[in-house]
Amino acid sequence: MNKNSDNLGQCSAKNGATLNSQRYALGVEEDIIVRNSSAFTTQSMNVIYSAKKIITMNPARPVVTHVAVRDDKIVSAGSLEELKQWGEYELDERFADKIIMPGLVEGHAHTMEGTLWRFVYCGYFDRVDPNGKQWSGAKNIDDVVQRLIEADAQLDDPDLPLSGWQLDPIYFNNERVNRFDLDRVSTTRPIGVMNASGHILNVNTKALKLADLFRQGIDHPGIPLGEDGFPTGELKGPDVMTPAGVHVGFNRDILSCDERGLRDFGKLCVRTGVTTVTDLAARMKDEAADMMVKVTSEPDYPARVVPLRFFQGLTPKELIDHALSLKKKSTDRLRLGMIKIAADGSIQGFSARMRFPGYFNGAPNGLWYIAPQQLEETYDLALQNGISVHTHTNGDEATQLAIETFERSITRYPVANHRFTLQHCQLADAAQFRRMSELNMCVNLFANHHFYWGDEHYRLTVGPERAERMNACRTALANNIPMAIHSDAPVTPLGPFFTAWCAVNRLTASGRVQGEYEKISVDEALKAITIGAAYTLKLDEEVGSIESGKLADFAILEDDPTQIGGENLRDVRVWGTVQGGRVFAAEQ
Repeated sequence: MNKNSDNLGQCSAKNGATLNSQRYALGVEEDIIVRNSSAFTTQSMNVIYSAKKIITMNPARPVVTHVAVRDDKIVSAGSLEELKQWGEYELDERFADKIIMPGLVEGHAHTMEGTLWRFVYCGYFDRVDPNGKQWSGAKNIDDVVQRLIEADAQLDDPDLPLSGWQLDPIYFNNERVNRFDLDRVSTTRPIGVMNASGHILNVNTKALKLADLFRQGIDHPGIPLGEDGFPTGELKGPDVMTPAGVHVGFNRDILSCDERGLRDFGKLCVRTGVTTVTDLAARMKDEAADMMVKVTSEPDYPARVVPLRFFQGLTPKELIDHALSLKKKSTDRLRLGMIKIAADGSIQGFSARMRFPGYFNGAPNGLWYIAPQQLEETYDLALQNGISVHTHTNGDEATQLAIETFERSITRYPVANHRFTLQHCQLADAAQFRRMSELNMCVNLFANHHFYWGDEHYRLTVGPERAERMNACRTALANNIPMAIHSDAPVTPLGPFFTAWCAVNRLTASGRVQGEYEKISVDEALKAITIGAAYTLKLDEEVGSIESGKLADFAILEDDPTQIGGENLRDVRVWGTVQGGRVFAAEQ
């Protein structure tokens, strides 16, 4: 035994393979000697964090007091006495009075929010920006116009466009914003305001002229016409938003962010306890991918970003080829290689595809964003190439298309661990959830939607019965479907504890419970924003729980989400995060 110890003590880092082979040849007693020998002095020392409570999301060991970290990974979680046995360590007690959870995973967001905060905020609800400043909501069209007038006065260059975001006219007694409203701000400067759904862009007359859309008699379902035969200025769907968007400040890909925006979005992640976040509809052109690799690789970038390549603008084969090429650029903090498809639009924007009986207020059916044959070919090729696809479906007709199409594809190309996920999936009924379960699909439900638009869905868009079943978390879990819940930031604010609160309480903005049966427990909601979301992204082997061998990603909390009560879950205070072993305090 002494001979072995001497030999092992002479090993260096470059002889790690020899060390490992000798270690495995030894028995249990000798292994203890190896683990504590000087052979390991070339490795980083363990850091053991203490906490008031560590919620691991590991059912075999759900609550502990300490977690040991080496570099960017978790060595073990348990008691201090247990963790001491892993060798030389440094005890870090800065979180001794705090709660530690796995780093929160936001499975449906868009990093574009970081860039949007440089535009004019026109949302109905108060909202906090990446630096912690609270912005008041615009409660009517006059408020929106006045806010834009004030911003217009700050622009010296008369040719610069004026851009706004988060417009939500469903709260203005459904009075639509039109070009005449925005012409009150300026008739010479192009103006564009993005709808809260992200599926509509409102522009003024000048912007329509620049986009060559100021013509009578245009026949396109995404371009409503006024009584004079000219477009109203409301543009629905990416194919008609893009030509005008380039003239109103959305002159890059509307769905992308820039360097500053990505860094600002990282600040939002720290403030909300998020360590892994999606960018769920990215074009990922070479320059955008290179920028994201650069920014996320910076020593102080605090989050792991998972961009999904958006389907628009490419044939199915081109889409798959691009996703495969992007996958090769992946790093720890930038995970590439999955695909996002949008089947329809938004319910509150009346562009989602609905089955019978359609919209409650009699509005015409919404828009298809993809042809059925294109969807099927994409599913086929993705399964053949081992690529996961996340499909946006809001209306139940769009969900039905995705289910039926996927069923045909998976029958032709059986793959056990595909993780195909339906995003939003807001109006799915019990029969559709049963079919998803049979096909081993995942869902990521838009729990926040009930708070922000639940009242309007009840009275205006889908009516009482369907409004109560929207975002049916309980039904999904009852059918054993892997489930996440999300914010769709910037559509609603990034904040997984608020999202969890929405799923637990199902309260609308007016304070009404909508869909008592579909409520879930606090424990189920916490699982959905950690390991549940990680599963949909094929990252559950690395993040989503605090276990030996996983990445050292933690949310550091001032309050215990398991003790604060479901009614107060949204009030959990976030101190900051640990991401890949690096500590980040939220900016106050």
